[in-house]
Amino acid sequence: MSLKNAKEKSVFKINHETAKRIRFSGKKLLDPYLDIAYLQAALSSLPGISLVRINPKAASIVMEYDGEFAHKQAFIRYLSHIPHDAYRQKEYHDEEVSPLTVAAKTANALSTKWQSPGIRSALSCLFGFPTISKGVQTLLKDGLKVEVLDATAVLISLLRKDYATANSIVALLGIGSWLEQWTENKSNDLLTELLKPQVETVWVERDAKEISVPFKELAVGDIVICGTGELIPVDGTVVSGEAAVNQSSITGESLPIHVQEGDDVLSGAVIEDGRIRIRASHVGRETSMARINRFLENSLRNPSDIQKQSTALADKLVPVTFGLGLGIFALTRDLSRAASALTVDYSCALKLAAPVAVKSGMHCTGKNGVLLKGGQALDRLSQIDTLVFDKTGTLTKGNLEITDVISFSNALSDNELLALAAGAEEHYGHPVARAVVQEAKNRNLSLPKVSQVDFIVAHGVSAYVNKKQILVGSRHFLEDDEHISCKNADKYDGKLRSQGKSILYIAEENALIGIIAMRDEIRPEAPETLKQLRKLGIKHFVMLTGDHKDTAKAICEELQYIDEVFWELKPEDKAQIVQKLQSQGRILGFAGDGVNDAPALLSANVGICMPKGADLARESAQVVLLEEDLSALVLARGIATKNQQILKNAFYSTISANSLIMLLATLGKLTPVKSALLHNLSTIAILGYTASSATKAPKKA
Repeated sequence: MSLKNAKEKSVFKINHETAKRIRFSGKKLLDPYLDIAYLQAALSSLPGISLVRINPKAASIVMEYDGEFAHKQAFIRYLSHIPHDAYRQKEYHDEEVSPLTVAAKTANALSTKWQSPGIRSALSCLFGFPTISKGVQTLLKDGLKVEVLDATAVLISLLRKDYATANSIVALLGIGSWLEQWTENKSNDLLTELLKPQVETVWVERDAKEISVPFKELAVGDIVICGTGELIPVDGTVVSGEAAVNQSSITGESLPIHVQEGDDVLSGAVIEDGRIRIRASHVGRETSMARINRFLENSLRNPSDIQKQSTALADKLVPVTFGLGLGIFALTRDLSRAASALTVDYSCALKLAAPVAVKSGMHCTGKNGVLLKGGQALDRLSQIDTLVFDKTGTLTKGNLEITDVISFSNALSDNELLALAAGAEEHYGHPVARAVVQEAKNRNLSLPKVSQVDFIVAHGVSAYVNKKQILVGSRHFLEDDEHISCKNADKYDGKLRSQGKSILYIAEENALIGIIAMRDEIRPEAPETLKQLRKLGIKHFVMLTGDHKDTAKAICEELQYIDEVFWELKPEDKAQIVQKLQSQGRILGFAGDGVNDAPALLSANVGICMPKGADLARESAQVVLLEEDLSALVLARGIATKNQQILKNAFYSTISANSLIMLLATLGKLTPVKSALLHNLSTIAILGYTASSATKAPKKA
């Protein structure tokens, strides 16, 4: 779509424009179902955009960018077609607080005593009416909430013709709301910084060859090849192949759909099974928005468990405050004292401290190398008492080194065997496959052309070379699943495994033709990471591996802190072990990086994926490490547990401070103005403490 056409179709118009700043307006922003925070974060994550500010009351958007025409066009295109994800299922009435309105309320409160009686009465009713109106609407629609307390306190003051008190309460409510909004906006802005699109490499078909190219080099018309476990990187049409595609990251529908030649597919979907060739119709950063939107929704919209609990508790305390106010009036007939009590509510700090702490904590983890997909991940990361690791690529570097190549065929040299295995493994993202391919490159070997490549998750690869089927994988895969005899390897197995090596078996046309041995190094930071996690309250460490018993035990001895190990596992075993441990009452985190780890990542209370993990693993996990450093888990756990402590401190501070103010108000020691002032000051202080504390990472041990 051209920029001109985008403007014509857009419900927004440009009111003012400079070289790097544009102000738009559009009535679409008045839609009560539109999630303003979500839209602002989504627009902020577009390339080249440095600042986005939305004022829904004024139906205005201000955008600052790098001046690039393409980035301006992308921004306008997004506004022309705001996705369904940007809308809530229910109306949303959390209105933007205008600084000008707050300033007017404050000026009126400060000048009350110098106003003439008629003007004082009129202005007090004018400024107090919105608060009273909002309270009545809330009472009729949602029941007894904090807005009703505020409205009652203002109404009592107006009925008593205590205009100075009424105006002061209105001004303090406005100042408090604006400061609360500013604090929450800052925490939203922190998260938005983490939601930029990631650079990826993809497989494309060019000149009848399959090659890997950077994501940014994709062009419209390219034939993109995607297999099991991979994320579809473009919008396009399937030109050949069939696949089961999971579109939950786009549509929210958890059931996979079947696609075949002629079907359209969207970027952000994940292939659960099959292999397809896609002709790209849309490429570039805009197609990655489907993936980013899911993070935005989880991070900015879905409340964490502790947010839900705080909100529920806050709502329960409002009737207590209201009942106390009525009780004071019934006993003392003192409207001033009743109004003083009604200006104190527990809900403000309780409701706002949780989202501010969670979002600030998520930003803190992101800045320290850990991406959390929503506040619930932060909650659960603080709760886990058991951590299960898949060995390869998690506790070990995953950079396997080939140590031995042994051909059993007189017709094949060791190098020819290696080239054959590398050709079959080239499209597979598992560490074993990467090691084989890298060794072939190190030896300057030419890889054969392969076709009909199929990945058998956690078992191996099947491919055809010169119309002959090549199988590469574990002994279990060849011997038990494919019924291929591996006796020729027996005399080598014991010696290689005693050296801590893993073995890959290669078969051609149902006959074993050779083996490849490799060794993986333990991550140097792994033992210390386990030690520190133990100090942070994780009581039980489990290692899962498909390796032979001897190899697994040798690694456990080196790691020192592993409490339980399972070896020679099949793909389905990992999720079953996770579920078994959970049935014992354990709160469990699972760390892995392969396609075969996805079921376990989903089954665990918290799924943790390494940075080079397969796309399906990254999509399945709730926690993604952004750097190749396992010690980031220590920092993430520390931030999560610290976040819980911050929220506890905020909770006890809120209860203590407001209870004291309530007591003084009940005893008649505070006027309504002083009561409102102290309440708002305590709320702002608690939010300030929460935001500042949650953005600081705990000190390393």
